Amino acid sequence: MTDTPTPAVRPGKRQGSARARLLAAAARRFYADGVSATGIDTITAEAGVAKMSLYNNFSSKGDLVMAYLDARHEEWLGLYRRRLEEIPDVQGVQGDEGVRDGRGGVLAVFDAYADHAAFTYEHGFRGCGLLNAAAELPAGHEGRDVVRRHKEEVESLLAGHLEELLPDRPEEARAVAEHLSFLLEGAVARAGLEGAATRLEHARTMAANLLDRL
Repeated sequence: MTDTPTPAVRPGKRQGSARARLLAAAARRFYADGVSATGIDTITAEAGVAKMSLYNNFSSKGDLVMAYLDARHEEWLGLYRRRLEEIPDVQGVQGDEGVRDGRGGVLAVFDAYADHAAFTYEHGFRGCGLLNAAAELPAGHEGRDVVRRHKEEVESLLAGHLEELLPDRPEEARAVAEHLSFLLEGAVARAGLEGAATRLEHARTMAANLLDRL
C-alpha cells in the first residue's frame, strides 16, 4: 500500500520533473473538479507539458488516477508521522509512557486529518479526496481497493495506539478503534459538506474525552 507506482518510462531528470508536475496538476483538478470531469487536456495544460509527456509517464488516465490515489495516501501518512514526532517525550515518567504515547498517537490520527483539511484548495475543503474519488469509480475498480486499504490502515493505526493504552484489553481496543474510525469518517464528511474543519476539531475533542474515560 505504501509503495508508490513507477512510471513506465522514466529515462531522466526532465521526465521525472514532468511526471511530478502532471501528478500535482491532476491532484489539484481531481480534488477541485472530480475525476470524471477532468480530462487529459486540462491536466496537461495546467502542468504546462505536452500531451505526449503524460503518456511517457503514465500509460493512461486510469494509471494517473491510481498514482493520485497512492500519492494522496502517502501525503496523509506524512502528516500523521509528523504529528507523531510532535508527541512530547515522556521518557523517565515511570509507568506512564505507554499511556501518553497511545493517547497522543490516537489524537495524531485526528490531527493529520485536520491538517489535510487545512490545505489551500481551489474550491475549499471538499472532504476526503480518496472517498470523493472512490465515489466516482465503478464497483470492482482497483482504485476503490486503494481507498479501502487506506481506511483499513487508518483504523489499524488507531487500534495499535489503543492497544498501547489497553494492553490487557485487546478486544476493547479494537472495538474502540472501530468506533473512533466511524467518528472520524463522519466528521470528515460533514466538514467536507460545510467546507471547514470545525467538525474535525469537534471530533478530536470527543475522541480525547472518550480516551480519558477508558
